[in-house]
Amino acid sequence: MNQAELAGLTQAQIDSYWMPYTGNREFKADPRIVTAAKGKYLTDAQGRQILDSLSGLWTCGAGHSRPEIAEAVYKQLNTLDYAPGFQFGHPLAFQLAERMTQLAPEGLNRVCFTNSGSEAVDTATKIARAYWRQCGHASKTRIIGRLKGYHGASWGGISFGGIPANRKLWGQAMESDMLGHTWRPEMAFSKGMPKTGSELANELSDLINLHDASNIAAVIVEPFSGSAGVIVPPEGYLQRLRQICTANNILLIFDEVITGLGRSGARWGADAFGVKPDLLCFAKQVTNGAVPLGGVLLPHSIYDAFMEKGGAPHSVELPHGFTYSGHPVACAAAMATLDILDQEQLIARVASMAPEFETRIHSLKGCKHITDIRNFGFAGGMTLEPKDGDPTRRPYEVALECWKRGVYVRWGGDTLQLGLPFTIETDEIDRIISTIADSIESLYGH
Repeated sequence: MNQAELAGLTQAQIDSYWMPYTGNREFKADPRIVTAAKGKYLTDAQGRQILDSLSGLWTCGAGHSRPEIAEAVYKQLNTLDYAPGFQFGHPLAFQLAERMTQLAPEGLNRVCFTNSGSEAVDTATKIARAYWRQCGHASKTRIIGRLKGYHGASWGGISFGGIPANRKLWGQAMESDMLGHTWRPEMAFSKGMPKTGSELANELSDLINLHDASNIAAVIVEPFSGSAGVIVPPEGYLQRLRQICTANNILLIFDEVITGLGRSGARWGADAFGVKPDLLCFAKQVTNGAVPLGGVLLPHSIYDAFMEKGGAPHSVELPHGFTYSGHPVACAAAMATLDILDQEQLIARVASMAPEFETRIHSLKGCKHITDIRNFGFAGGMTLEPKDGDPTRRPYEVALECWKRGVYVRWGGDTLQLGLPFTIETDEIDRIISTIADSIESLYGH
């Protein structure tokens, strides 16, 4: 019996689901079914315990199936399962909003709630364009993204994102342009931030010369690129982007859907890198993956621009939002998650253990077919050599071999990616690293 059958799934059920970001033909020929999860481990349909090296999908840093979150969600479902979010409110949304602004980088004291990182990106970029219109600069509409950046799968996300496979099927979307990514061959096997390369940020000046600042609304970047395989910016790069944006009256947006709330070894990537954006997108870790929730943090100066020109008091200042914005159950999950992060000091734990992770992941240097290793906080990526001209083949093969050996490692493009649970122990890090090494050796020899 395959795993689908073991899980009680029929072939008709398997065929019915068009899975996201999945090779559906390959998966459905030999399904991998997760039936339960607890702590740092997934359980598959065979009952095997699989060490989760990606914290779900960069989401479950505090560990799977936390009873505190389950209890908060259960209580909320039995108190207020849903309330209309347009023109009405419920207590938890306001309480969570205040808490998020207290956690935010200084000055980001307003928040819009969404249901995902993709929606957060769409919200932030719409606000950026609308803000300049409110300020009398309606021509400032272009958004600048970055090659290898990932900002979700919405029209906005693929417009500003720089991963080719996420763009080529759809054709032209929104007006945008791209900075180059921040990796160069001489940076291979850098530990943490590469020491050189801050001048790469000057590409933004070239784009400003091309489009003129009067036509550019915002620059959106991840503090480090996650889904592209953990590409970490050089020292001084983000500071230089900040300077250029400020000098040219361009908003700087940080997509912290992956880097925020602990992954970077600080509360925010903005804190870890010492750069404050004008808007900050968050999702994933805010509810520990239990219930979808995202949002955008922004300063009151942007908020006030809409309030001051809002028309009649009953009119809508920002015609934007979602049916589930600030959903009461999602807010309950977020409050419980933030309690866990605080009470168990998990962000400080990431910071203290990150050097151990760095040492261990870089011990793979010299393994056959690994051409680069990158790391920051509890995030790591490695690039593998193409196989038969296909850069995606070898990561796929290695990750599936790791799965067979009881470790979930994400593959994407030409990379393997690690996003460790914040609760992981040193021996479990060692197991992840040794499993990758053993899998490569088993598949390809020394």
